[in-house]
Amino acid sequence: MSTQAALPDRSRRVGPRLRVLCWVITAVARGVARLPPQRIRSLLTVLSAGARPAGHAEALAARDAVTAVSLRCAGPGCLPRSIATALLCRVKGSWPTWRVGVRTAPFSAHAWVEAEGRPVGEPPGTELLHVLMTVRPAPRPARHHRP
Repeated sequence: MSTQAALPDRSRRVGPRLRVLCWVITAVARGVARLPPQRIRSLLTVLSAGARPAGHAEALAARDAVTAVSLRCAGPGCLPRSIATALLCRVKGSWPTWRVGVRTAPFSAHAWVEAEGRPVGEPPGTELLHVLMTVRPAPRPARHHRP
């Protein structure tokens, strides 16, 4: 049996280099999404090291590029979409805040990214979810030179 679903507009133009990069990143994100939750958090924590915080427009552009290239990420695949968005930002030197949360009535789990303190490209109410995991940008500490 098939069901109908409405997906976001994927008509955004993505250049050939960015398209290839997004294909690779979404493939990696799908693999990472299969890991146990603690391994996902550990891996993303390592990858976020040394990154500057992503701006909202930058994170939204990454999310748009990922969803333009991957039907799975454009649909209900929130975990690979959020991971791919964070990884694409990281390739460009930044990191959004990556989160996983739940609501209880009715139960629902969701993964998303935030930038500048607000969810990126998510429906209203996302900020009301109970957050279970977070990976924030982790800039490298400044090196102190001894005289």
